[in-house]
Amino acid sequence: MPALRSSSLVRPKPPASAWRDAPWAARRSHLGRRGLAIGIDIGGTKVAAGVVDAEGRVLAEARRSTPGSDPRAVEQTIVELVNELSAGHRIATVGIGAAGWMDLDGGTVLFSPHLAWRNEPLRDSLQKLLRRPVLLTNDADAAAWAEWRFGAGQGESRLVCITLGTGIGGAMVMDGRVERGRYGVAGEFGHQIIFPGGHRCECGNRGCWEQYASGNALGREARQLVRTNSPAGCALLEKAGGTVDNLSGAAVTSLALEGDATSRELIADQGEWLGLGLANLAAALDPGMFVIGGGLCDAGELLAAPARESFAKNLTGRGFRPMAGIELAALGPRAGMIGAADLSRVSGRARN
Repeated sequence: MPALRSSSLVRPKPPASAWRDAPWAARRSHLGRRGLAIGIDIGGTKVAAGVVDAEGRVLAEARRSTPGSDPRAVEQTIVELVNELSAGHRIATVGIGAAGWMDLDGGTVLFSPHLAWRNEPLRDSLQKLLRRPVLLTNDADAAAWAEWRFGAGQGESRLVCITLGTGIGGAMVMDGRVERGRYGVAGEFGHQIIFPGGHRCECGNRGCWEQYASGNALGREARQLVRTNSPAGCALLEKAGGTVDNLSGAAVTSLALEGDATSRELIADQGEWLGLGLANLAAALDPGMFVIGGGLCDAGELLAAPARESFAKNLTGRGFRPMAGIELAALGPRAGMIGAADLSRVSGRARN
């Protein structure tokens, strides 16, 4: 196995002329110059909305609790948020980002894990209620677009975004377009099988990546450690109020940032699994950059540094090929909102 050359750790930047002259870059420079848009990010517990301008700035925000799984109740919540935010702004378009699979036309939610949307013609229904153009997109696609347009992925022609939360979400922006695959369901990176016969995943398979590098995985590993009665888990148990089942990935991250050695070790383990999965994706997709977002990234370099090390160690052809950069997302929890709004503004022109 070839030794890793130190020079390969530096991702070569394209010359300024290459960026300026690329046809997709010219398209990018003309996107979203007019009008305000509302972006709505629908999660399992909350619906967040914001007024976003053409530079990606959030001018106003509002939110509601997600009203259970009733599709009509969710639609009404969206209408309420749009009406509230429209009162003080002239809104041109509305973008909706939600977990799930959308058809390639962007009109129908084929399936959503958080809501009872099954072949739901959401776009047409909302356009009638809101009397404005509505764009429907996957929440990970929206976040990736926002990072490419305004965040950590600016200037990168082939960007892969990974979202580390309860599971692992993903999306790609390739040559200035969100790449959704042949059937519109690309980006389910969390379900690549990384450990055959490993932990059972909610998708039905075993050994999926998200079972080893996600907020849920971090919480599970911490709870298992505490249940061994190891003295290393004392701080973790105290953080959980003495109840092991209350111990979450967020609690471990908080302890790690406070300097707890055991929590830092657990996060480093997650980083190693993260880097391994990124190396697999690099072998298949060859992006110029990975942008990593989601709640687990609150750990910052405690997670990113071991991920980069693991990525370099597992990359196919290491030492003899350029390496993709690995950066933490810049836009935080607003990325989905910003991306949905911006995509709704530019989608017609971006397809030209």
